[in-house]
Amino acid sequence: MTSDAHNPDVVLVGGGIMSATLAALLGIVAPDWTVQVFESGAEVAGESSGPWNNAGTGHSALCELNYTPARPDGTVDPAKAVAINEQFQVSRQFWSHLVRSGLTDSPKSFITSVPHISFVTGPDGHRYMRNRYDALAPLPLFAGLEHTDSPGELTDWVPLMMDRRDPTEAVAATRSLAGTDVNFGALTGLLVDAAVTRGVELHLRHRVTRVRRETDGRWATTVTDLASGAKRTVRSRFLFVGAGGGALPLLQGAGIPEIRGFGGFPVSGQFLRSRNAALVARHQAKVYGQAKVGAPPMSVPHLDLRLIDGEQSLLFGPYAGFSPKFLKSGSMWDLPRSVRSGNLGSMVGAGIANIPLTKYLIGQVLQSTSSRFRALEEFVPTAESGDWELITAGQRVQVIKQDPNTKRGVLQFGTELIVGADGTIAGLLGASPGASTATAAMLTLLERAFPDRIDGWRPLLQEAIPSYGHQLSENPDLLAEVRADTTKTLELQG
Repeated sequence: MTSDAHNPDVVLVGGGIMSATLAALLGIVAPDWTVQVFESGAEVAGESSGPWNNAGTGHSALCELNYTPARPDGTVDPAKAVAINEQFQVSRQFWSHLVRSGLTDSPKSFITSVPHISFVTGPDGHRYMRNRYDALAPLPLFAGLEHTDSPGELTDWVPLMMDRRDPTEAVAATRSLAGTDVNFGALTGLLVDAAVTRGVELHLRHRVTRVRRETDGRWATTVTDLASGAKRTVRSRFLFVGAGGGALPLLQGAGIPEIRGFGGFPVSGQFLRSRNAALVARHQAKVYGQAKVGAPPMSVPHLDLRLIDGEQSLLFGPYAGFSPKFLKSGSMWDLPRSVRSGNLGSMVGAGIANIPLTKYLIGQVLQSTSSRFRALEEFVPTAESGDWELITAGQRVQVIKQDPNTKRGVLQFGTELIVGADGTIAGLLGASPGASTATAAMLTLLERAFPDRIDGWRPLLQEAIPSYGHQLSENPDLLAEVRADTTKTLELQG
């Protein structure tokens, strides 16, 4: 590809982890391509990738119980957990390659080792946790997983959670010492800085207002300089819309048929945060519980150790809420403007099918401060309100899509990669486990958008990501090799 300043090869919309990851991959496979990034905020990673806008779990399905559903007979299905863990291993390999290439002298600036723990109470939870352990422990990706139903052992694992807990309450947990805490904001900043050093143009405080296809096949992206108000249009051979919740309206405006039927359901989130050093010292883990009966997967409660800018803190939540905005900095009109003739049926169908979710969100929005705190007390019986503050996390726009069989709209908890038929435009919709699986998602994008080039790129990608083209879950020797390598390079434990 060839281009000039007004006609770059690639335009990336959004300065989050997805665009930053794609820019890094393009730097490996197509270093001669010119790339421009447009971000509406004053800095990169200001929305979902920001460290206080997500829990930083480094989703690897080691502890998130919604990834290991129980079957009707009580056994646990590990398939989704295996797929997500596999994707996270891909991210770890890519980050390790970048660290070796000079991304940072200290990987601890964006990733650190933190035990991941699943915690349940009651007889039903006790049985489920044993079945979960039995399903995961034999699998190579989950080697080293521990299980206990001993209150004494759990006092060693999570002393803050066991202090003054009812001694007659049945408890059980699994633990992996291979877990991590990831500051995706810091990682995004490192990736973007490296891209700019290579020649990628970064335009902050530039909002993309329109994308359209031109007769020569290029994508015309109209942007507004928020500082001066000036507008300009750049024309690129390839366009990626990685603008988080803002991706849906831009892809709709592009008019590609692949976006037809897709809608978005915005969900806001809040967390309780504690910076009390004494509490933090007694909870050195990320602990996930079970969602209450009837609650959506997004509501799974968790108490997370976070390490952000050198400071440790605790984060508990999420408390779901509703806002029609698609971004924290978005407009109250985002949701109504996203309803089009092409997705009206999907939106209405999903709304009818998810009346319980609507009721749940209304209840969450209306809940009192005391009811929020009671949820925390189920995790931390000794919690005191003075140690915790309520913060607002990032907006999540859950994907609504049309079921190909029933033709009804369904609400999907996950991510969806949209790629135009000719491979010149792509975008990402959805939320968790997004950031943790960014590398795998962007590799899939390269495969789908550039099928004529991917074979030539494969050796370069395998040099950066040794497992590319292989399933680690089916290759224990390769898994052991890459796990040892990434553990050493990223200065991790376990």
